Amino acid sequence: MEVQVEARNLEIRKSWQEKIEDEKERLNRHHPGLVHNLRITIEETTHHKTGGFELRIVASVPSDTVVVKRKGEAVRPLLVEAFDTLGLQLKEFQRKRRQTSKAPEVGRSLSGEGVIKSLFAYEAYGFIATPEGQEVYFHENSLKDSAMDQLSVGDVVKFGEGEGDKGPCAAWVKAVK
Repeated sequence: MEVQVEARNLEIRKSWQEKIEDEKERLNRHHPGLVHNLRITIEETTHHKTGGFELRIVASVPSDTVVVKRKGEAVRPLLVEAFDTLGLQLKEFQRKRRQTSKAPEVGRSLSGEGVIKSLFAYEAYGFIATPEGQEVYFHENSLKDSAMDQLSVGDVVKFGEGEGDKGPCAAWVKAVK
């Protein structure tokens, strides 16, 4: 991670630089490889009401930028607060990224064709063997246009594959006539 520290209207103190290094290491530990570039700007303001300091952190992450701004009377507490906020925003960014990468899987319903490998009519379920050699579970409730007693081992079926608690399962099953 590349870090750029910029000061406006003031000199950067050694303790501030050390705190920035500590926080950078913490970011690397908690979010390894996520932040590509980190730009920190510390500015002394002379506004008659707000006065003090303004801190701005700009973090470049894959396909996005995260910005944190803080104003206050002392730089060190601003650094702690800003980096804590940045950490929370990066955590949220990673959560959203995981959610979007999982989203197609959650709603997936790949259709396929297979052969009924085994039937357990009394317990209302069975297994379909796919051409790839995978076994897909199905329940009687997923049958379309047929009942369990109309099916037999070796019948060719079409099915929509989803993900169950214990592996692949059929969201729907339809016998091929």
